[in-house]
Amino acid sequence: MSEPSSQQVDCLIIGAGPAGLTAAIYLRRFHRDIAIFDKGESRLSLIPVSHNYPGFPDGIPGVQLLDNLRQQLGRAGAEVTRGEITSLERDGEEFHAAWEGGAIRARRVILATGIVDFSLPTENWRAAVRAGAIRLCPICDGYDVTDRRIAVVCGKDNRVPHARFMRTFSPRVTLMLPEDAPPLTVEEKTELSECGIDWLDAPATDVSTADRRTPLVHTADGGCHAFDVLYPMLGETARSRLAIGLGAETADCGEIVVDGHLRTSVPGLYAIGDVVYGINQISVATGHAAVAATDVHNSLPALMRAS
Repeated sequence: MSEPSSQQVDCLIIGAGPAGLTAAIYLRRFHRDIAIFDKGESRLSLIPVSHNYPGFPDGIPGVQLLDNLRQQLGRAGAEVTRGEITSLERDGEEFHAAWEGGAIRARRVILATGIVDFSLPTENWRAAVRAGAIRLCPICDGYDVTDRRIAVVCGKDNRVPHARFMRTFSPRVTLMLPEDAPPLTVEEKTELSECGIDWLDAPATDVSTADRRTPLVHTADGGCHAFDVLYPMLGETARSRLAIGLGAETADCGEIVVDGHLRTSVPGLYAIGDVVYGINQISVATGHAAVAATDVHNSLPALMRAS
């Protein structure tokens, strides 16, 4: 394929995590001309081993899954361009995008830009996540910490339900609050007691990881509390700036609202993966990609192979 900044493409894909890479693979296998850009910040790259992604009974490291997808894309005749799309505008029936290497025009755009997780101030945060001391997705890996000492840090919203969910996996769950959260109410403490969940009244201030595997949660009263794993359920923000700039509808945390075909409220603009309003899962992201890529292909003028 030509340099992506030098031509018009059928589809520009922004983000090369599992969603973006899968969409790119599908579109190339439809013989579509694509460009795919990535800043190198895929959330999946932090995951030491995923055990709930189908087809890998022994699990697969996040970086390996990304590498496998990039190799598969390469065999379909495309590769990822490292760079950030800094602006995206709609001009008639096409989109104009700019990046540090130039400009690109596309008939369709798929946003696979992901989210940014909020957490407590943490020493060596990325290393702690990669070691499994801090985990970001209890749906993904709660099973892997069965019966271990689990700390859950939640703000003001859904904190009891979040802690209760972790009781699915362990009898040793402790709920902690950040400094800016209101104290637990009497009713909340009653619910926690009924579920067998411990809590700390002193707010959690920061986290250290002496051996990168054991999270030590520090509290405002000077305490230091050791756990086997920490889930900072403090929310997230979607990387939806480009979509918002085009007027796309968004929901909580800036997540993009889409229809059943992953189309946004802006014609020709799609969104897939964690940036979309809904459940954040690798399998969901790749499913999004399959649906969106097929719809993109079908929405464009038909390709007829020469005999």
